[in-house]
Amino acid sequence: MLTNKPLNLPAGKIAALDLGDQWVGIALSDSTRTLAKPFTTITFHEYLPALRKFIEEQKPAAIVIGYPKTMRGTESDQTKKVIALHEDLQKEFPETLFVLWDERLSSKRAQSASPARTKEEKLKSHAIAAAFILDSYLQFLSYHA
Repeated sequence: MLTNKPLNLPAGKIAALDLGDQWVGIALSDSTRTLAKPFTTITFHEYLPALRKFIEEQKPAAIVIGYPKTMRGTESDQTKKVIALHEDLQKEFPETLFVLWDERLSSKRAQSASPARTKEEKLKSHAIAAAFILDSYLQFLSYHA
């Protein structure tokens, strides 16, 4: 669901995904839902088993998925892909709450915050983008608590 309303979430950490065609960035909050930290970046092809392991180990209360609307607020081809992936994730992990959240400019913010010079830094930028998405969601929750 794309939401701008607070959700009654169970206690615990919240995670975020920055879904791309090649890479998936993952971020995780602290237990107080104050800090959003980059967690890891994985290849798109390995993200389902990696996400399964992540959910089992971290037990997030919810997972926020970056919803890539265009700057005009319309849907692009990437937006439609993310919607389809969101639906697939809900079916694959029915016990986990997935929330679509506006991610406009998160990748650009991540690149500005940590310019990628090496391959390792470029990979980390996806997790940093997920952390920006998560931070935005956590701020929203804190304002609507």
